[in-house]
Amino acid sequence: MALGVGTGPLSPDCDGAVLPARPDAFLQPYPRRVRAIVGDRTVLDTEGAVMLHAAGRMPQLWFPAGDVSADLLPEGATARPGADDPADAIGDRVSIRFSAADRWLVEDEPVYAHFKDPYHRVDVLTASRSVVVRVGGEVVAESLRPKLLFETGLPVRYYVPWADTAIGAFERSGTVSECPYKGDGQHWHVTAGGQRVEDAAWSLPRPLPEGFPALEHVAFYAEKVELEVDGRRVTA
Repeated sequence: MALGVGTGPLSPDCDGAVLPARPDAFLQPYPRRVRAIVGDRTVLDTEGAVMLHAAGRMPQLWFPAGDVSADLLPEGATARPGADDPADAIGDRVSIRFSAADRWLVEDEPVYAHFKDPYHRVDVLTASRSVVVRVGGEVVAESLRPKLLFETGLPVRYYVPWADTAIGAFERSGTVSECPYKGDGQHWHVTAGGQRVEDAAWSLPRPLPEGFPALEHVAFYAEKVELEVDGRRVTA
């Protein structure tokens, strides 16, 4: 979805609204069927959700109260709009804590980690940049064929082919992050030059479609290693 065309927030045909009382908030219909399942019971089935975008917060879905079987959810799993929410615009809707349901579906697709933001984008591009990574002064990765991952709101990430790394310097970590756009992020400790850096890097062993071009590559936290791109130090 583009911001300025169709029903985007900057379009004259926008189907949402920036709220007069909350100029940092944008509320828009979420035109998808959403279901939540606990055990074998469907506790939510709705086509009437709205998504609230607010400064400094992840997008949040609000569901018509009449479409929620609150008695089948754990205590405290639902919430009404609070003081920081535009209650008048949200209306008779509730939010549901994501972890309170065993499964979430958007249409018939399972939701992984959290609901996707329709304005969030991930692009993985083939590049010929020079990427050099050092730990303890030693080179642990060097490549002229990285994949550059551009993700809305985040720094550029430089994914290096595993074949261009000192593979013996890597140790699998127990840390696995979750992302609804890219998939699991398997983390890696890196040891070189007498220095061990925990969770210094991550890879995408089972990428979702948007992250698939980065399969068989590894990326590094610029704040944990010495990362140079085209001879310039990257620090974030």
